Amino acid sequence: MNANLAAILYLVSGVLFILALRGLSSPETSRKGNTYGMVGMAIAVATVLSTLWSQGALDAVTLGLIIAGVAVGGGVGAVIARKVPMTSMPQLVAAFHSLVGMAACLVAVAAIYTPAAYGIVGADGHIHLNSLIELSLGLAIGAITFTGSVIAFAKLNGNMGGAPILLPARHLLNIVIAAAIVALVVVLVISGGSAIWAFWGIFALSLLIGVTLIIPIGGADMPVVVSMLNSYSGWAAAALGFTLENTTLIITGALVGSSGAILSYIMCKGMNRSFVSVILGGFGADAAAAGPRAGPREEGQDGAGAAGLVAVIEMIGAGIVEIDRLLDEAQAEIAGVEAEIAERVAGNRGHVVKSGHVGLLPVGPPEWAVEFL
Repeated sequence: MNANLAAILYLVSGVLFILALRGLSSPETSRKGNTYGMVGMAIAVATVLSTLWSQGALDAVTLGLIIAGVAVGGGVGAVIARKVPMTSMPQLVAAFHSLVGMAACLVAVAAIYTPAAYGIVGADGHIHLNSLIELSLGLAIGAITFTGSVIAFAKLNGNMGGAPILLPARHLLNIVIAAAIVALVVVLVISGGSAIWAFWGIFALSLLIGVTLIIPIGGADMPVVVSMLNSYSGWAAAALGFTLENTTLIITGALVGSSGAILSYIMCKGMNRSFVSVILGGFGADAAAAGPRAGPREEGQDGAGAAGLVAVIEMIGAGIVEIDRLLDEAQAEIAGVEAEIAERVAGNRGHVVKSGHVGLLPVGPPEWAVEFL
């Protein structure tokens, strides 16, 4: 396949990805958007394989590795996606984002050790300046996405506590780590790519800051963080797209990065949160550390079961992704106030605690419950 035809096919796949994103913006067109995305990806993959074949780079071993990777990854992904319930979709997305981040890191590792294979070596034998910057960005963002997504998955899935973990002087710590990453990038660029120790230093510190940025964020706010990490993974892919000179990867990465950032901003505005605070890893930490919130009514106020209702409202405030886990911990208390909740939401369009599931509160909750929404 000649270069011109490959460029046209990459452009077509990029346009299909844009149409896919447009289709996914509405439930009515989401199925069509998914179809556009699948066709675009099929064209991109077929173009890559055809290009490798025409260049004589697709030998039996390489083809076998590609087929094995697609079979294993696609098979595992399909099984997991079919078994995971909708309420566990946020943690599934977080887990997949971690794989995208690690994939970006592995591509950067391959490029730094075999730059000639990627065509990024100059006449002087050193890696091009722009390629080193792109590799550093892809490596750093990919590593942050990996560890950040692992923490997000653990909090969403209940493998670690959902409460914010506030490290002493965490903001100063993040600033120091970020400054060290920038310094190592400068060292790597100045060395022309020969300072491999700086490359691995960027990788290690980026993994670390991915943890320190996410652990101060409460589990209830993890869906916003997942959207933010989705944006990070897109920018990592776009950065490596420039290194690989792959138009589709650049377009796809930019689409994912920009759409994830916009979605995070919209979610933050809707939840009255600071978008900058999300990016800097302080999302939800200040509110959590501000002290205890208002409690339930005093004894004798408007009937019994107030404490149980507060527990239910707390669960709803914690976010849908934590409801299943919290229900298991509070079944007895919920059962005791089920009748009262049913009475309070009678005539409204809210759901009721019934059969182990919690829905929305009535439009007008009692005054004493407002503090918990």
